Amino acid sequence: MITEIAPAPERTAAEPARPGRRRRAWNEVPRWQIYLPLTVYLLFTLIPFYWILLFALRPAGSTSLVPWPMTFEHFEKVWTERSFGTYFANSVYVGLATLVLTTVVALAGGYALARFDFRLKRGFMLALLCSQFVPGALLLVPLFQIFAELRMINSLGSVIIAETVFQLPLSMILISGFIRNVPYSLEEAAWVDGCNRLTAFRIVVLPLLRPGLIAVGSFAFVHAWNHFLFALMFLSDQGKQTIPVGLNTLMSADSVDLGALAAGGIIAAVPVVIVFAFIQKWLITGFSAGAVKG
Repeated sequence: MITEIAPAPERTAAEPARPGRRRRAWNEVPRWQIYLPLTVYLLFTLIPFYWILLFALRPAGSTSLVPWPMTFEHFEKVWTERSFGTYFANSVYVGLATLVLTTVVALAGGYALARFDFRLKRGFMLALLCSQFVPGALLLVPLFQIFAELRMINSLGSVIIAETVFQLPLSMILISGFIRNVPYSLEEAAWVDGCNRLTAFRIVVLPLLRPGLIAVGSFAFVHAWNHFLFALMFLSDQGKQTIPVGLNTLMSADSVDLGALAAGGIIAAVPVVIVFAFIQKWLITGFSAGAVKG
């Protein structure tokens, strides 16, 4: 005897949920649990910046907690007497040159890693990752000897090359991950239309890499702008030093001019803040798109 098994009744949308403790929705969280940690974090972060502004804008010898009367004598002092105008120009030159070299070389290397298969490719990628764990201080002696043989000591070119070399591994990995997100069929379609590989890359792929290129270039610029060690070791002429080394000259073993040091710190920080204010959207998009499993 064959019996027919009745299908199980389907659960309808109107069926009540199982009894139990209901999870609290995000919009039901008390506001003080959100604003209190944010307020503490902002105070912890912004108070040092206010302290720097206070020392930079109040007159020398003043102990007021409010920068009034406001003065710009410290800025004038570091810009003219302490040669910060020269340091600033040198830092801009080193940062822009590092940005261009890093972006161009990382673009070529990242395209090769993303589009071509070759022997020891995984080993090469592993070597790029492992190179990020090597501190730059360990390579100062061999780099100094190499640049001395090339007669590049006391030249901004030595700092630019060193900064570019140390930025390339991470930049190539990010660019290669970003190129993998571009469909290969787009390049093939351009080849069918008569473009060669270089033309197809320039017309089809390169415009889609804008967030990644901005992320890599800005990261290279900021690192070269803030890096202290290479400029200190490879540059001995005061007229070729950069802003981080210039800030170090404001401190001596006997005394520290806090007003001049604070003004120099603000001069050093303003370009970086402006860069991040304009590119923050592209920076987040570029790093998130490039950080994919290859």
